[in-house]
Order: sequence, then C-alpha cells, then structure tokens
Amino acid sequence: MIDDPVLVDDWHAVARAADVGESQVTGARLLGEDLVVWRQNGAVMAWKDLCVHRGTRLSLGQVTGLGLECPYHGWTYDPSGSCVRIPSRPQQQPPAKACATVYAATEAHGLIWASLGRPERPPPPYDEWDDPAYRHVLGGPYEMRASAPRVIENFLDASHFPFVHEGILGDRDHTELGDYTVETGPDGITALDINTWTPNPDGSGEAKMAQWLYRVLRPLTAYIALSVPGGGPERYTMYFAVTPVDEQSSVGWMWNSMNYNHDMSDEEFGAYIDEIVLQDVPIVESQRPELLPLDLAAEWHVRADRTAVAYRRWLKDLGLTFGTS
Repeated sequence: MIDDPVLVDDWHAVARAADVGESQVTGARLLGEDLVVWRQNGAVMAWKDLCVHRGTRLSLGQVTGLGLECPYHGWTYDPSGSCVRIPSRPQQQPPAKACATVYAATEAHGLIWASLGRPERPPPPYDEWDDPAYRHVLGGPYEMRASAPRVIENFLDASHFPFVHEGILGDRDHTELGDYTVETGPDGITALDINTWTPNPDGSGEAKMAQWLYRVLRPLTAYIALSVPGGGPERYTMYFAVTPVDEQSSVGWMWNSMNYNHDMSDEEFGAYIDEIVLQDVPIVESQRPELLPLDLAAEWHVRADRTAVAYRRWLKDLGLTFGTS
C-alpha cells in the first residue's frame, strides 16, 4: 500500500458502470494495486485481484449464485469477501481467515468508484448529471503514460489552447490570456472569468468568445463550465476524473455534457472530445520531470499559470505525495 493518505482515502473511477453489468467481472489498477471489479444483485464490488489460495487473478473468474469464483480451483468468495466454497473439499467449512481483500466501492455519475482506504465523503459531485436538460457523452477511458497530477494540471491550463488545440480551442492570432481570478477554499479551487477567442469550443463549428469556469473538486478530479460572456443559459460542462494507475500511468474519464446543440450526434460529440484529448496526450507524456513539481522554484511561472500555481500549492498543503516531486 502506498503511503499517501490523501489519495488512499479518496474515491477513484475504475470502470464505466454500464460496462460492468449483472454478474460481470473486470480488472482495473489503482495506485499500484490490481483490482477485480464485479457486480452481483446490483451491488458493485472492488477487491484486490488475488485468490488467497494460489494467487490467481480473480478477474479471470466468474460470478455464480454464491459469489465470485476463482478460475483456478473454484474457490468461491461471497460478497463480503469470505470464502464459502472449496470444491476439492466440498464438505469442509472454509477457514474463517480465507478472505479476499475487500475495498470500498460505489457508483456515481455513471462510473464505478473505488477507494483503497476509508473515504469520509462521497465521490466528487457533478451537478449537471441529474439535470434532464443535459445530455452526457463519455470521453475515454484515455490511457496516458503520465502522472495523474500532470494530467489534471494540463486540464486546468487555458494558455496552451492556441498551440496544442489550434483551430479548435484557440489560434495563434489570439494568444493573450487576460487576468482572471483564482480562489482556493476548503472544497478546492475555482478559477473565474477566463475568456478566450475559440474557433470551435463545443463541436458546433461556430467561433466565439468563450468564458471558462474551472473547478478542482478533489486532487484528481476537475470540472470546466463553458459559456458565452453575456449570453443565455447555454452551457457545456466537462467532468474529468483521472485514475492514478501508478506514479507515471493514468487513466482519464471525461463526462462531457451540453444543454444545447442537440443536433450533433453522440458519435460526433465523442469524436470532437477524442480529437482534443488525444492532442493533449503526447504533450503530458513528454513533460519532464515526469512527476509534478510542488516546489514552485523548480519551474518558471507566468500570470497565465495562476490556476496551476494554486493547484500545486493546494496539493502541497494537503500533503499529497503520489505523482509529485
């Protein structure tokens, strides 16, 4: 187990809920730990991916009426993690200590979340999820050879739009980023009044001034709301949960939600999201040092970086160490 209570005791997305149906089994990896994720009678479970008999991956097994069956010798564990059946000794009561390692698991916003520790609050909120005016399209999962804090910091950076996302989120004739406000509080970070000239901010192909609101909800979960300055109720929001697979590997899950532009199909919306994220991947994978420096003297900063600076300071104050230097 890693020595980082901040992340160990937090929730992390490990699967799309729709991909783990009744009696389905899948594998995941979180903070260097291999997990088996499965569902029985509607409840989701996330355990250490290990049979205590001979160390086989339980994610290769199947769900039976009793619980999760190991593929090697058929040892079966009920939803509490206790072994309830040893086929080679069908009349023998399994030892009380023969138990799978059970972690906390829950379902929220169409994702399955796991925690290796003891989370004191639910997964990060996403207010638009329950608003019937919005439709939701999932981008990802995106696998990246980059530390999760690096991935989140890139998500918070608006000044790279004209270069990494030229022709979509920015252009080289509009590179200046004006002053904006950043607030850090007990619930995270908020960056307000970020305005950019954006060629295609929502997949509609219509260039406009876009106003961005950024929030950091948890160390590895962030949110963006995009609107038109002085405009109406149209909103495009993004909810980005990054799973720390290990210190230099991550998986991104990005819900994209709109309350307008419904003529664009989900497939077109998804392709738009993929194009942007896949432009970011080689950038974050190339960054050195691989781990995010929390010492502000380690890299240069300008006024446009104030959200990133606030994020680094906040992580340092929280005591987060995993994926940072």
